[in-house]
Parts: sequence; structure tokens; C-alpha cells
Amino acid sequence: MSDTLHEQFGDIDIYLFDQLLRGRIAPGMRVLDAGCGSGRNLVYLLREGYDLWAIDRDPLAVEAVRALAAELAPTLPAERFRACAVDEMPFPDASFDVVISNAVLHFARDHRHFEAMVHEMWRVVAPRGLLFARLASSIGMADRMRPLGEGCHLLPDGSERYLVDEGRLLALTSRLGATLLDPLKTTVVQDARCMTTWVIARR
Repeated sequence: MSDTLHEQFGDIDIYLFDQLLRGRIAPGMRVLDAGCGSGRNLVYLLREGYDLWAIDRDPLAVEAVRALAAELAPTLPAERFRACAVDEMPFPDASFDVVISNAVLHFARDHRHFEAMVHEMWRVVAPRGLLFARLASSIGMADRMRPLGEGCHLLPDGSERYLVDEGRLLALTSRLGATLLDPLKTTVVQDARCMTTWVIARR
């Protein structure tokens, strides 16, 4: 194979890569990256011709993704990549087989903003579709997180993030009427932060 692994997959999140390996995100599916940044998780999907859409609130990030798409998937219209907020997306209900939310939800301003983002992403998931989320949590390091109010915390690495815990994610899964596809998986980064993977499907 002439391409290096990095050329093929870019800086893809390892837990998203795991979903690809298990066939949960397959060619032919309509995929939305909600909060795509500069496209770190899109390289493989663009190369392999996925039916791909992406949004980010930062217009410069969207321009970077459009440039990436023009190089790797030139037949995709630039309008597939839009500048908008995750809690106010311009798509009809049940539009996507897969919605990716990687390192986005922990930038919620408060409880209401967090709920708005989750419900908006869930709104556009099609029947039997998948929501993949990686977000900061307190799981495994709760005693190191200093509450600031409304779900926001000061982390050991000095950053401020909106945090969830196991109970919150399981209760939210139930309220959405979703199926938890994998047990919650949390990576504890020593003296810094915790990142949890939450993967749910619409029944």
C-alpha cells in the first residue's frame, strides 16, 4: 500500500476508528460530523467516498474542511460543509445514519446548552442510526474536578469544561429512548482530564 497510515486516516480519534473497524460506520451511510473542527476525523471518510456532511461554528474551520474535501473528495459540493452551531442545525429530522460529536459537548456553557446540543444531534439521527460522542467527564477523577456551577468545572490541567458523570449519561440515554451500544469507556489522562466515549443508537 503506497499511502502511510496517517495519509489514509489522518488524526482520527482512536475510539471512532474502533467504530469503523466494527462496521458500524460503513460506506453508503449518511454521516454528519457535528463540530468538525479542521477535519481531523474526516480524512478516511472523504477518501473512501462516504456520503459526508460537516458543521462547525468557526467559519475558518469550515473553510479548512472545504479545502480538505476539495483535495480528497472533489465531487462533494462545498455546501456540504457549513458554519453553524451544533444546537441550531439546518437539517431535517432523521437526516443521518451516523452523527459524530468529538470533543464538542464539553464546551457547553451550562446545563441548558448541553441538553440543547444533545437533543439537536439526536433529532437528526435516523431510525437505527448512531450517535458517537467523545466528551470530558468526571469519571475516574471526580475528586480532582472543582465545580464552577451549572455543570462546568475547573480541571487539573487548568482548563474549564462542562462535565458529565456515568449517572448523567445513563439517565440521558434512557430519556432519549436510546440503546447504549457499548459500555461507557473512559480514558483518564494523568493529572489532566478524563475523556468518555458514549455510543448510542436510535431504536
